Amino acid sequence: MSAAPAEHAAVRFPPPLLYAAVVLAGSRLGRAWPVKFAGGALAPGRRTAGWVLVAGGAALCGAAVQQFRAAGTSPVPVRPTTALVAAGPYRFTRNPMYLGLSAGTAGVALITGNPWVLALLVPAVGVADAAFIRPEERYLERTFGDAYRAYRTRVRRWI
Repeated sequence: MSAAPAEHAAVRFPPPLLYAAVVLAGSRLGRAWPVKFAGGALAPGRRTAGWVLVAGGAALCGAAVQQFRAAGTSPVPVRPTTALVAAGPYRFTRNPMYLGLSAGTAGVALITGNPWVLALLVPAVGVADAAFIRPEERYLERTFGDAYRAYRTRVRRWI
């Protein structure tokens, strides 16, 4: 007898925790081995760019969550998905929440002047892809079949 299909994406921990861990670990590394971005005179522009990334990332995440609520389904990957969301930012990227979290984390690196955060973000995106995005995509394909496959061919994973 085969096991019943998973009722959710089988993500093991909340994805925002990965990005919080990047900021925390980068902060600790920055204290242990201080490194700064080059171009001290460029700091005001760097900080402004950082705030733009944080605000844009938050707006993208907020818009994505709003689309889930409008569709009557949960954005939490350990809960069942009852609708395939393809509106709002999901028209342009299959993963606006991960894109928003990544942009916001990069923004924190720029605001704080801590390249460690940016350096740790690179492997974290790979972890997000393997631990969250791919399991979610397999779940969505099992759940929505051809509708998800058609959406996946129309919309890129990131941007």
